[in-house]
Amino acid sequence: MPKYIFITGGVVSSLGKGICAASIGRLLKAHGLSVTIIKCDPYINVDAGTMAPFQHGEVFVTDDGAETDLDLGYYERFLEISTTRDNNVTAGKIYQSVISKERQGEYLGQTVQVIPHVTDEIKRRFLETGKDFDIVIIEIGGTVGDIESLPFLEAARQMKPDKTRSDVIYIHVTLVPYLSSSDELKTKPTQHSVHKLREIGIDPDIIICRTEKPLSREMKNKIALFCSVPQEAVIESPDTFSIYNVPNILKRQGIDEQIMMLLRLRSKRWDFEEWINYVEKLKNCMKTEPVKIAIAGKYTKLKDSYKSLVEAINHGAVANNTHAEINFLDVEDGGFKETLSTMHGIIVPGGFGERGIEGKIETVKFARENRVPFLGICLGMQCAAIEFARNVAGLKNAHSVEFKPNTPHPVVDIMPEQKKIKHKGGTMRLGSYPCRIKPNSLAKDIYSLGLISERHRHRYEFNPKYAKACSKRGLVVSGIYKEKNLPEIIELKSRQWFMGVQFHPEFKSTPLNPHPLFREFISASLKYKNGTL
Repeated sequence: MPKYIFITGGVVSSLGKGICAASIGRLLKAHGLSVTIIKCDPYINVDAGTMAPFQHGEVFVTDDGAETDLDLGYYERFLEISTTRDNNVTAGKIYQSVISKERQGEYLGQTVQVIPHVTDEIKRRFLETGKDFDIVIIEIGGTVGDIESLPFLEAARQMKPDKTRSDVIYIHVTLVPYLSSSDELKTKPTQHSVHKLREIGIDPDIIICRTEKPLSREMKNKIALFCSVPQEAVIESPDTFSIYNVPNILKRQGIDEQIMMLLRLRSKRWDFEEWINYVEKLKNCMKTEPVKIAIAGKYTKLKDSYKSLVEAINHGAVANNTHAEINFLDVEDGGFKETLSTMHGIIVPGGFGERGIEGKIETVKFARENRVPFLGICLGMQCAAIEFARNVAGLKNAHSVEFKPNTPHPVVDIMPEQKKIKHKGGTMRLGSYPCRIKPNSLAKDIYSLGLISERHRHRYEFNPKYAKACSKRGLVVSGIYKEKNLPEIIELKSRQWFMGVQFHPEFKSTPLNPHPLFREFISASLKYKNGTL
């Protein structure tokens, strides 16, 4: 019988509920318990796929092709699990399902309402997704008091009377702000947030306080008194050098033991040494001379747009006993080439739309001509193909039909089945696809496998009709999706460290298992830095 942990947030958004949820999951997994995590997003969008990165941050893609909230990336990296579309529940999904059932006559004769029909649908998904696990952690997005999240909070409240007292607990993540003018921390926002939560009918069992400075015993006692929790249930989560240190911080305050006591669970084992060792290694790596990596994109004003990419770079750096100094370069800024000349490695990430495309192509050219280690991801790979076609293969005005429909050389084209699609949401080539790797290639050296599987999110493809023309001038298609004859990986015949991949390898990288592409990219960047590449 699964146990349920609900995690809510108060005072302000972006407190790090996702990291807290993932950290708690990591600790409980270390006790030998099977854990899954669900993210509830209160927006009406069915999924995150049509949202702008500037507004929402990156769209994380699962193996089964779901476009989800970036918090699922935290879940996978911390717990080393593979999530699915069922791990992200949006208000749009819920209302879509309820309305569909109403139209099919499943509620015949009933007035369809938020309670019980919407909340029942939410609970059904909680139960269905968690049925095969010991622990189900459910993070409810937004802030307590938001009108959008009320149906999810009501469903969370109903779970406790539906179960026994030891089957469901509530953890509230809140902010204890520091006022520099008076040099003091303030607990009143936390008190008001918990009061608002209790108005809804939820009494938190544990309160996690995000804070810049340590909480005194007196402050913890004050929060405990006014929020009706034991003093030891007031957990502080201060700013720290890395998100991967958060499980250690929570462990030192005994949050896992408290959760297991409340849920009446026993530890099956304790297996946390590998995580502790990683965090210690990460701390030591941060003292080293950095390797400078450029992310040349166009969503650089919101760093969360490249969250998984940043984490994958850092995983690769730690695997090489160093740390990465990541420089976000706006390819629409005319002076970005000057900065490129100081970098040890260059990444052109994915993206959509024509804006900034010529800057990305110029970035590829700089990396190729100056032999700087280069990794192009999704649109970055397509830019690499366009640049090579134009400047090496002699295909004048080569381009992507996404940006220039009438280009004489459509090096990047759209698949025939994609041309028929009218709806935008969930209709790209999404999720995991197999890729056959060519022997005696850089890709084979990196992966050490002949067949791999990686996650995709795109409509346009490197046109296989141009593979032969480019290969004559030294471009190698070293990875292919054989079923559709689609190029997946490109590199240079010279074996220069220059890679373009149509997929998103960053989605499968974790701290304890860094993705081989990022591990070897950082290794090459270090050699370039030291003049040994």
